[in-house]
Amino acid sequence: MAGADDGGREPRSRLKSLIIQLRHALPVAGAFIALLVIWQAVTRLAGIPDYVLPSPTQIAGAISDEWRQLLVNAAVTFAEATAGFVLSIVVGIPLGVAIVYSRWLDRVLYPLLVASQSIPKVALAPIFVVWFGFGLLPKVLIAFSIAFFAIVVNTVVGMKRAPVEMIHLMRSFGATRMQIFLRVRLPVAAPYIFAGIKISATFAVVGAIVGEFIAASSGLGYLQLIANNNFQIPLLFGILVLLSVMGGVLYGLVVLLEWMVLPTPLRTVRADEAGATL
Repeated sequence: MAGADDGGREPRSRLKSLIIQLRHALPVAGAFIALLVIWQAVTRLAGIPDYVLPSPTQIAGAISDEWRQLLVNAAVTFAEATAGFVLSIVVGIPLGVAIVYSRWLDRVLYPLLVASQSIPKVALAPIFVVWFGFGLLPKVLIAFSIAFFAIVVNTVVGMKRAPVEMIHLMRSFGATRMQIFLRVRLPVAAPYIFAGIKISATFAVVGAIVGEFIAASSGLGYLQLIANNNFQIPLLFGILVLLSVMGGVLYGLVVLLEWMVLPTPLRTVRADEAGATL
């Protein structure tokens, strides 16, 4: 009966957690709507021209007029960002685990990774284009180079937060390194890892746009350059709206996956808290 009660409590606790998160989102939605109303009123009353600051209705009109073109280019950027994002997860988490379990990697590779973050990723974009051409690959690699570091750092931090006493206790009972990893280190590190993935979700979109600024014939970054050259400022802002939505979608998918995978007590590390380790 106790097992049945626990099985029933877990879905209820998850549902309660979701309701609380939705309640927290209501003030944000209200503030966003208020910002749009103020923005619309200021641009109308002050007579600000659209080439300086278009109103929300003008931006919405530009999106409505160019929705086909925006949709096609958004699909390209989303594919680039998603591929770079997935690659950062596939490489970042195992690399973080390897750094924790290898003193050599911790002492040699980890400092090099930290030092590499001082290199502006925009400077790497032309090099990637020379090496890999003008196709999809250089944009994916740029998105990966920007996104993966947050995952590596948060994985390392989370793995090192495992209680030493618990590890010693597991060893005293004859537990293998894999058992300690699965039952101690990974559960403790999971919220940190998800926090790093959330940060990387938005960074991947930035990386895709950076790559498109350097060399591309499609994508929202490429369309942004065209709109800027043609002085289509409402369309320029419309592209920014789509990029924000794209980053929000990737972030929301990670939050949904975290909500499905992690028990409620483990979801204690927020992205801003773990992001402070960066």
